[in-house]
Amino acid sequence: MDLAELQEIAQKERFSEKPVQIRCCVAAGCLSANSQTVKQRLEAAVTDAGLAEQVQVTGVGCMRLCCNGPLVEVKGTTKADSSNKAESLGTLYEKVTPEDAPLIIAAVDGGETKVQKGDLTQPFFTQQMPIVLENSGKVDPERIQSYIAAEGYQALYHVLREMTPAEVVDTVTRSGLRGRGGAGYPTGVKWATVAKAKGKQSDRKFVICNADEGDPGAFMDRSVLESDPHRVLEGMAIAAYAVGANQGYIYIRAEYPVAINRLQTAIRQAQRLGILGSQIFDSRFDFKIDIRIGAGAYVCGEETALMASIEGKRGTPEPRPPYPAESGLWGSPTLINNVETYANISPIIRKGADWFASIGTEKSKGTKVFALAGKIRNTGLIEVPMGTPLQRIVEEMGGGVPDGGIVKAVQTGGPSGGCIPASAFNSPVDYESLTQLGSMMGSGGMIVMDATTNMVDVARFFMEFCMEESCGKCIPCRVGTVQLHQLLTKIREGKASMADLELLEELCDMVKYTSLCGLGQSAPNPVFSTLRYFRDEYLALITPANRLSMKP
Repeated sequence: MDLAELQEIAQKERFSEKPVQIRCCVAAGCLSANSQTVKQRLEAAVTDAGLAEQVQVTGVGCMRLCCNGPLVEVKGTTKADSSNKAESLGTLYEKVTPEDAPLIIAAVDGGETKVQKGDLTQPFFTQQMPIVLENSGKVDPERIQSYIAAEGYQALYHVLREMTPAEVVDTVTRSGLRGRGGAGYPTGVKWATVAKAKGKQSDRKFVICNADEGDPGAFMDRSVLESDPHRVLEGMAIAAYAVGANQGYIYIRAEYPVAINRLQTAIRQAQRLGILGSQIFDSRFDFKIDIRIGAGAYVCGEETALMASIEGKRGTPEPRPPYPAESGLWGSPTLINNVETYANISPIIRKGADWFASIGTEKSKGTKVFALAGKIRNTGLIEVPMGTPLQRIVEEMGGGVPDGGIVKAVQTGGPSGGCIPASAFNSPVDYESLTQLGSMMGSGGMIVMDATTNMVDVARFFMEFCMEESCGKCIPCRVGTVQLHQLLTKIREGKASMADLELLEELCDMVKYTSLCGLGQSAPNPVFSTLRYFRDEYLALITPANRLSMKP
């Protein structure tokens, strides 16, 4: 495989496109609403209408507005002189049923339809800046030719033929990309560390994609893998070349069967074309990717626990140092990034480090994908530049609370994050700002709560999650989360005293500063943030008689 062959595949794919493109979302959210049957009915309706030469029906990945799925987008029209807006933006149909399929095809052929239409000019769509999601809802995730036609694997070819590993690391470093899986460690610094590391026992190095997305309300990584799997494979291959690795692993939880199937298909297709395997693009670079399926333990999202699971051991964390970059999988230097981080690599190589660094804020470059969920009108995926105010995300793009309700808070960062009150919604969404507010970026979950939400219940819910997901290896997490949950329950039932509230805060400090890994260290964050901004709700649950009972 060389550049000419890659371009030939892209040209054939574009040449085969028909005047009218109908894209039907077949990501997990829409599949759960029967979109696969919708796609089949659309294909049958095209045949029945005699439009097979003009109309092409394609299954695509996430089209973002998940609350209104199944989604179908029509681009183009069979009427050459039509002024229909399908000529420009296209027409989006929402909540499509199998019975709607013939009506949509009739509209494509110039008729009218009463099938519910979406508004592609609303802020939910227009204020997004797709980089990671640029192909989502556009390419067929099960056909490598569709990805290649969207400039896929050109960055990998350029890297292998025209750049040294050091130049790749330098490009990623200058871009300012930070890891999208948690605390935002600089990606280029991590890559440089692994590239320089020397294994104690061999020259082996590994590249791992952490796809163990377990935060409640988070579905960003799953959607990227379901919608654009080759993009992640390409990012991993570029990373492997940069750090000197020849073996990669994607660690993904078993609850993501659609993503797993599409990854397996993508890997087979790339191997068949010589894009993965030996002598990629006729270079001396070899790279193989295998999938490892986790059983759903939340703690396996922590990198040392994840590596233990890949090695066939129980997934429990280990003290650091040494860090994986120095001694990771089987004692070898190991690079670990999450799905979204790898998905940023190809556009950075294609468009340049300066282009990426021009987006976002001074310390938080690029864009971030968020999963909007909870008490909000527009639930689904959004991708916005770093620094976008929470107000714009929640009120404009998200559409606010349904039925005229009032937004009370937004919880970011999953169980590791915190609850941000509506009074702080003018704050920009970046790593530093969220930390100052007592929350964190995390992987990108964003759960909206309205005025009916009790914040003590929220803290107790996330503490229960951490308690159940604790691996039990260290006492502060194993015992501390149980005691914290018991105290929160006691407060919620109106049986607590002020002494219990003080004890709650003391225990939160103990668990945060003495737990072994990030699960325990961040478990108290929802409690800290709700006490900081909604302390009155805790005090309201402590009766006047109990308030007099203070700790001796």
